Amino acid sequence: MAEVTESEAIAGVYLVEPKIFGDDRGFFVETFRREWIPGAREMIQANRGDRVAGCLVGLHYHLHQADYWYVPEGTARVVLHDLRQGSPTDGNTYSFDLGREADGTHKHMGVFIPPGVAHGFASLTDMTITYLVDGYYNPADELGVAWDDPEIGGVWGVDDPIMSERDQKNPNRVAIEPQWQPHFALRT
Repeated sequence: MAEVTESEAIAGVYLVEPKIFGDDRGFFVETFRREWIPGAREMIQANRGDRVAGCLVGLHYHLHQADYWYVPEGTARVVLHDLRQGSPTDGNTYSFDLGREADGTHKHMGVFIPPGVAHGFASLTDMTITYLVDGYYNPADELGVAWDDPEIGGVWGVDDPIMSERDQKNPNRVAIEPQWQPHFALRT
């Protein structure tokens, strides 16, 4: 069974370290089970993204959707920031790596990201990310905040990142309009 721990930095973020089963043929790993995440809804869509080294995606956030990320190939630097008013960790930023470790081993950790937590990643190497979501694509729930906002202070691990036009135009946290401001709520 996986080892699941709630982040001390951001409430409602769960880190999952699954059990690896291997032999001479290779390995098997169960990357996600809904029962691992307290209060998680059913994940209804799976996505995959491939990025070359030096890309930066984010910071994105949703008012209604949760994500679950897993990096099967390469290394991603993940940056999370709690935007939720009323959260015990409002304003906290948390950075960590998913995927291949510096020594060449692969840490098969996954991360559950609740609504209202801004999330992004930088590709430290060429990489693949898979992510599950508990809501279908809704353009009204695709929001963003500036990746380089000094109030957020994300440590990305890349210089002069390759970014989408959309992500380059995200506002600083202080400029988020009230109707797009996330609020903390316990999920049931």
